[in-house]
Amino acid sequence: MSNSRLFRRISIGSAAVWLTLFALAPNLLVLSASFLTRDEAQLIAPLLTLDNYKAILDPLFMRVLAKSLYLAAGATLICLVAGYPFAYTLARMKTRFKPLLLMLVMIPFWTNSLLRTYALIFLLKAKGLISLCLLWLGIIDKPVSFMYTETAVFIGMTYTLLPFMILPLYSSVEKLDLRLLEAAGDLGASKFKIFRHITLPLTMPGIIAGCMMVFLPALGMFYIPDLLGGGKNLLVGNFIKNQFLVSRNWPMGAAASIVLTLLMLVLVWAYHSSAKRLGKKTEGTAL
Repeated sequence: MSNSRLFRRISIGSAAVWLTLFALAPNLLVLSASFLTRDEAQLIAPLLTLDNYKAILDPLFMRVLAKSLYLAAGATLICLVAGYPFAYTLARMKTRFKPLLLMLVMIPFWTNSLLRTYALIFLLKAKGLISLCLLWLGIIDKPVSFMYTETAVFIGMTYTLLPFMILPLYSSVEKLDLRLLEAAGDLGASKFKIFRHITLPLTMPGIIAGCMMVFLPALGMFYIPDLLGGGKNLLVGNFIKNQFLVSRNWPMGAAASIVLTLLMLVLVWAYHSSAKRLGKKTEGTAL
């Protein structure tokens, strides 16, 4: 019993030290830097100011934030529309190839996302695979490049984040009680009504989880807009990167990082609140 208690304390203590050193401390440093002043020589001067947060209210940053929310929401919607039918079909599939298909969904996690983004360039450029296929089908008369457009950014985000949508949806669909669907069908409900009144509400936790797992990373991405959008689509992630690496304005970059972190915390809180309400409704329905 004492060995078990000692092991538990060591495990919890190690995790607490790790999170303090590599999660809490860096965030506290960023928070403190956001209230300091920019210095040309040493990057940060120990002079307290609120000018960095006042600059966040500039219309330029507001446009960047609005653009980021738009692209993140668009990528989330595309992933949901593409991922839900796939996850539903995969979860309901009764075949020995089901584990293989599930593994194929997870394979992208084994490859660096930056390398996969570079691979997309060979598909989207003027003489890429997509353009050549359109030429072969006779849809276009000359090569067309999809690079450095908003469409390319959507494609890159969707390609990178789609597995994050599929996996929560798959888990949620797999937990469906098929007896409810059969009972509704026996009572004369159409497939659309069964989906609307039973399948969709019961898989809503997976939908919300998948949307959060796609939307939050999409907000902070900077390499996909840089590589596929050519820097034309400036997002919050690009803005923060430029403040740290290009403008060398670390306090401003730290302030923008804190604002993005607070926005993500608000979204996470909204997710937990909605998940609790859905859980209570599900329990009430079951009873």
